[in-house]
Amino acid sequence: MAASLTRNFSMWMCSTLLATAVWNFDPGSSAHAAAPPATNTAKNKAGANMKAVFAERKDLFDKTSALTGIPWYYLAAVDQYERTINLAKKRPAPDGTVAIYFTDLQWGGMLNPDHEDRNPQSIILFGGMGKDGSGDNLADRSNDLDRLHAMATFLLKRGSSDEDLRIGLWDYYQNSRSVQRIQQFARIYAKFDTLDLHEHYFVIPLSSDYAYRSTWGASRGWGGYRIHEGTDLFAGYGVPVRSATYGIVEVMGWNPYGGWRIGIRDLNNVYHYFAHLSGFNKKEVKEGEVVKPGQVIGWVGSSGYGKPGTSGKFPPHLHYGLYRDNGLTDWSFDPYPYLRKWEREERLRRKK
Repeated sequence: MAASLTRNFSMWMCSTLLATAVWNFDPGSSAHAAAPPATNTAKNKAGANMKAVFAERKDLFDKTSALTGIPWYYLAAVDQYERTINLAKKRPAPDGTVAIYFTDLQWGGMLNPDHEDRNPQSIILFGGMGKDGSGDNLADRSNDLDRLHAMATFLLKRGSSDEDLRIGLWDYYQNSRSVQRIQQFARIYAKFDTLDLHEHYFVIPLSSDYAYRSTWGASRGWGGYRIHEGTDLFAGYGVPVRSATYGIVEVMGWNPYGGWRIGIRDLNNVYHYFAHLSGFNKKEVKEGEVVKPGQVIGWVGSSGYGKPGTSGKFPPHLHYGLYRDNGLTDWSFDPYPYLRKWEREERLRRKK
């Protein structure tokens, strides 16, 4: 079976890849960036450090929630969205545990001559957003609680209901994508009641026979010239396809290119695209549902390249793509290094 899959993979690549483009994509400091192999001791230490960070961050959200009445998971969602935008836009991340970002003009007020003003009264006078959330009588832009309280105060201007908070998000971001992302993140955090939601699974069971290689950036001809925005994983028809991440099902249905496909948005604001499926796991998966790593979402197929139901125009395989959101648009980046990383991590977990 493995030899057959490898042969099918080679034949498919030779017949469809006319040229290969070299793309130099640098994911920067993204939480998804592939890391070099580390010792078990180093990994355990890193894991313990992250759990401590999550605990500290959750404590800040709980304190602000108690003061403002905004659910902790809503505050967590705003903070996480800001974290992803800081990365995508290469915006300077604030010092501290919370990623919510204010410019000095936002904080102190547009007409405030003191761009480092920390006096709550003068900040109010100049129409700034800065607030004292820590109780030290200072509105300090470098203080996590102060930034959280400033954001919460702004959101509460319209009220505290879900609809009021949604309008508050729109007032702040003036962008429907931002509002949607934050509401998606809030649903994920509320579902699992924790911040520790960054584990990944490989997209196909490791016990299956499969083959894949880097194919991102290669040319495609069907439907007009375009590049291949993903990695093809060749496996037998009907092999389970699994979510790689904690996330929310954003799109589910037919696409002329991808056939039966599912799109999942994760907490790093990355869109995971699964295409050419033979079907969906409809008992557990539908648009708006929250999923977790390893959860079966569908099965390998050969659908696509035509009207709904078209299948068999190529060998069965999973097309898997990753797209990052910068708040205005999505762009594709190479999933191959992450697939290799998640495959290796899952094998290591199984050995423990």
